[in-house]
Amino acid sequence: MVDRSFADPALAALYDTLNPWGAGDDFYLGLVRDAGAVLDVGCGTGRLLRRASVDGHRGRLVGLDPAAAMLVEARRRDTEVEWVLGDLRTRDWCAEFDLVVMTGHAFQVLVCEEELRTSLRAVRRALRPGGRFVFETRNPAARAWETWTPEGARTVTGVDGDAVRVSHDVEGPVAGDRVTFTETYACDSWPAPAVSRTTLRFLAPDALSAFLHEAGLIVADQYGDWTGTPVTPAAPEIITVARRAS
Repeated sequence: MVDRSFADPALAALYDTLNPWGAGDDFYLGLVRDAGAVLDVGCGTGRLLRRASVDGHRGRLVGLDPAAAMLVEARRRDTEVEWVLGDLRTRDWCAEFDLVVMTGHAFQVLVCEEELRTSLRAVRRALRPGGRFVFETRNPAARAWETWTPEGARTVTGVDGDAVRVSHDVEGPVAGDRVTFTETYACDSWPAPAVSRTTLRFLAPDALSAFLHEAGLIVADQYGDWTGTPVTPAAPEIITVARRAS
């Protein structure tokens, strides 16, 4: 099931405002520019592929997302990219892509064991020999969820000009590698706040590598941040570059 924050058109329209372009986007854009055929899994509003298209990418660009509201935003802004509704369990490609990416911590929504394994096998099938799968997850050792509190609420301006207050609240205590939280959107002109409930999985580097190896993907590099420093307990990210095994 798609989280409300992505399925509700009013909330989907806020995504890029809440998540402005940053160093991670620059990192992925460089990879996309150098690849002939690219699949962006969980492409959201499509800004990564849209930017590559505007910059003159001459290969194939495919954005895949299960949230129709997000793809409405993507299609509205760019008609050159191939936008596909679905996920890695409902769509199947065979050796068609040089690069598969999952940005915006989308990998962490793969919570269940079978969903994760099925998705990784689908990524492997989609890649050409030597193709790369690149994604990032939040480093569980950094415990980012401890900052997801109502006190850290943000206020952004919606497409209609109204102020929207966005806050988070983790359901605790956190046990294991899964974190469940609510995201609440409140606006004075709305009849009631909109609440989205999400569960994310925080896998450590060794666990990530094991799942990838099982699916036929070999870890080539892992970084702790977007400058390429090693993964340490204090590093905010686990940025993984994997290759399709022979």
